[in-house]
Amino acid sequence: MPENLLIPSVDLRIGSLEEYNRRQREKASLHHRKPKSRPCLTISREFGCEGYPVAERLRELMMQKTGDEWVLIDKAVLEEVARHHNISEEILQTLGENNQILNEVLATFSPRWKSDQEYFKLLSRHVVALAEQGNVIISELGGAIITRHIEHSCHFRIYGSERFKTDTLAKRLHIETEVAEKLMHRQQKARDHFTRDFLDQNDHDPALYHLLFNNDRIDAGAIAHTIADFVFARHGQHV
Repeated sequence: MPENLLIPSVDLRIGSLEEYNRRQREKASLHHRKPKSRPCLTISREFGCEGYPVAERLRELMMQKTGDEWVLIDKAVLEEVARHHNISEEILQTLGENNQILNEVLATFSPRWKSDQEYFKLLSRHVVALAEQGNVIISELGGAIITRHIEHSCHFRIYGSERFKTDTLAKRLHIETEVAEKLMHRQQKARDHFTRDFLDQNDHDPALYHLLFNNDRIDAGAIAHTIADFVFARHGQHV
């Protein structure tokens, strides 16, 4: 699928996740206790907006500012994690059997979804475990909905005009404008269907987010810098 070209190889992000887990274990060992809570950031976008470039630049900025490892998580990373039992266990060991946040997340699932529910529950367990550790940027995955109960979480959404999203996709995927427009509408419809029917939520709802960004008027780098500044202003003592 051509849209896979929008996101770099998952291997790079898995390597970052493994380094993140190593440092988390190291910190816990040094302090003989669970590391303090740090921010969890989620980025949602309309399909065609520059979500991944924003998330990657934001990760670089947060690592520069904090001197700590940050990890970028999306569906492709979690699907790869599910195939690596040792990585999966390292993430899930932070969750107790009766984790209240996870219970609240799972309670939002629509009973209409049966065949895929167990699969998405597993992904959600990983998202919640990572979000509770902090120093995590979650791209898509209904992140703002799944982690809304977590302390020190901040949520951001990127939107844009149809013209902007179509032109961006055509340029980045090297496809015709007409093809890009159809792709944009098809993928957005699928995303809206998921959050509406699976999570019983509307991720277009501005009340879910701390900040909204119009991608027509602000580029990926500026969005990332604005988010980083906002997080430090709001949660400086926890970063």
